[in-house]
Amino acid sequence: MNFFLLAAGTLSAVAAILHLACIYFGAPWYRFFGAGEHMALLAEQGSSQPTVITSGIVVVLCLWSMYAFSAAGVIFRLPLIRLALTLITLIYLTRGVAGFFLINSPMGRSPEFWLWSSAICLSFGVVHFIGLKQQWAKL
Repeated sequence: MNFFLLAAGTLSAVAAILHLACIYFGAPWYRFFGAGEHMALLAEQGSSQPTVITSGIVVVLCLWSMYAFSAAGVIFRLPLIRLALTLITLIYLTRGVAGFFLINSPMGRSPEFWLWSSAICLSFGVVHFIGLKQQWAKL
């Protein structure tokens, strides 16, 4: 079992759970986690848009978690595991780096959102990268 990929799967699963909590608890959670005032207002108004968007993110994060757990040897082997984990790692790293460039042009989010979310995504990407590198020959 690979510790870094186990940690990577756990991190993505926790992120998915936090996104589910945003759906459940609504506008205050959307605001706290920096989804933007527009999303918070839509949630307050009872719009389904925040739920649909956030549910999509939950599904993606759950899939990413499953791929990390699969590569770690915790669950069954998923198809295209090398390709999937490479793309997941690249997406986390790219999002982490790109967000730092949006701090001064936040697009409806706070600079703090971009700072924290980018640091989180970058750290998730590094954990994935280390685990993927360690397991590469076994995948």
